[in-house]
Amino acid sequence: MKINASAALLTAACLPCTAVYAADNTRIGYGQGTSVDEKNRPVDAVQFNSRFGDLDAFALSEDDKRIIITFDQGYENGYTAKILDTLKAKDVQAVFFLTGPYAKTEGALVKRMINEGHILGNHGMTHASLPALSEEDAKKEILSLHDYVMNNYGYQMQYFRCPCGEYSEQALETAKSCGYKTLFWSSAYVDWNTDSQPSPSEGLKKLTDAAHGGEILLLHSVSATNAEILGQLIDNFRAKGFTV
Repeated sequence: MKINASAALLTAACLPCTAVYAADNTRIGYGQGTSVDEKNRPVDAVQFNSRFGDLDAFALSEDDKRIIITFDQGYENGYTAKILDTLKAKDVQAVFFLTGPYAKTEGALVKRMINEGHILGNHGMTHASLPALSEEDAKKEILSLHDYVMNNYGYQMQYFRCPCGEYSEQALETAKSCGYKTLFWSSAYVDWNTDSQPSPSEGLKKLTDAAHGGEILLLHSVSATNAEILGQLIDNFRAKGFTV
């Protein structure tokens, strides 16, 4: 899978969901782990691709020259406009994974994301953990948001990120049956706790040191630190020879 954030990533038209049979629905909490290979890629992310790539679920892209920046958009904390300003200034297209409440309440920002060439991803209508749902409700969690965004923004989402980072084989099959590719991540840090933000220097060093080809970087737009360091982080990635 090669993800090119400056274009339609992969053509995966959302088709009517097909039935999922006999897949394991044991809930698994995703994490990229701390062990890395000779390319600085988290070993667990590499293994995830190997195990679940046939279900169109990925923690890394195949483009070893590129770093893909993604944001989870659960709620608005006042930093997304600044993040979009930085992405525009640096000529970077990111992936924004929207929840239903965000899509419904932040129309101006969502429209700006679309107009400025970013990719909208599906993070679930209610941010429910798919393995906790019946197959029918899991499909509804995905497709109700898909339909809302299509009907209200004229945008067809193609990428899903499991709410809470929780998945199962059945959940991945369900997303695939709905025409989606599921994206996890190969780099992340504790940026979501607004009451305990990492210092800018700490966040910048951690994310820069973790850089690797094929990286899918998970950030949260509620983070004041992320909003402050994003421009320098992009510069650091490029200085290491990566396309962002």
